[in-house]
Amino acid sequence: MSVSRYLPFARGILLGVAIAMVSSSASAQKREFSFAYDQPKNSGYGIGAEMFNKKLTELSKGTLSINQYPGAQLGTEAQTLQKVQTGDIDFVMLSTANASTAQPESGVFSLHYIFRDEAHAIKVLGDPAVIAAMKELYAAKMKGAHMLGLGSQGLRHMYGKKPVQAVADLKGVKVRVQATVTEDTLFPAYGAQVVHMPFGEVYTSLQTGVVDMAENGINNYLVNKHYEPAPVLSLTEHEANNAALFVSDKVWSSLSDEQKKWVQAAADEVSRNEPTAAFKLEHEAQAKLEKIGVKVVKTVDKSGFMAISKPIQDKLASDLGPNAVKVLGMVRNVQ
Repeated sequence: MSVSRYLPFARGILLGVAIAMVSSSASAQKREFSFAYDQPKNSGYGIGAEMFNKKLTELSKGTLSINQYPGAQLGTEAQTLQKVQTGDIDFVMLSTANASTAQPESGVFSLHYIFRDEAHAIKVLGDPAVIAAMKELYAAKMKGAHMLGLGSQGLRHMYGKKPVQAVADLKGVKVRVQATVTEDTLFPAYGAQVVHMPFGEVYTSLQTGVVDMAENGINNYLVNKHYEPAPVLSLTEHEANNAALFVSDKVWSSLSDEQKKWVQAAADEVSRNEPTAAFKLEHEAQAKLEKIGVKVVKTVDKSGFMAISKPIQDKLASDLGPNAVKVLGMVRNVQ
């Protein structure tokens, strides 16, 4: 048989091998990353994760995407922060308050009454200069991971079995707070006793009286059913429920320059749009709570809280460090 008769057959084999190699290469390039957060999917964190994934998938033409692990499946916020630093989790979204376990200066975002209202908080979180300053703040101390963007879960309020009409109502009250220098300074200044515990233990602690009150965003209060043991929500608006999105350095260093641009663009999408969506979720949550009979106290006299917290703001920022002082100034200057 002549060689020419084998040529079509040989070409067919080579073409099949080439297609298989291309196909194998394409599938090898596809990557799915873990993305963890400690709230349910129907939370501000969940909204942020969806935004991030949609943009990342779009820019990468489906080659990069995330798998979400909501509801503290991969650990508490403190634990997931450690895991993203060791490279055991790829991305994590958590409160800037809990990020202070790795970088204490992060506590500047927990200072009470530095955000004038919802609109101010949204503007601050989407401000490129503030985002850059927060990146620098974390980079100054954090190892193994770095910040990509900011987010929100609204403003924080207090809840328990009794209303908070004014600062005097907190005298001697045991309040579960996030473990930050900021909270440990400000709540005692209001007359309260602070108690630390993971978020997942708050429901039972309110139920059993380990704590009298807790404080968080409205949607978190709703979706975690904290209104069951604590049926009175007082709209103190004392603190912004800010969040930050981190990527492990292990993942970041494995990405090409183009892939890094896609990941950062997806994070920018979160910073620009998630806070507005999160506040919308807060408003919807409040309406649902009122409908089911939760007492919402809207006439809180905030003047006493503000008078106590104002002189503490600068001292705390100064104690935290130069990055905190810089960020506080920037927050105040955002119009």
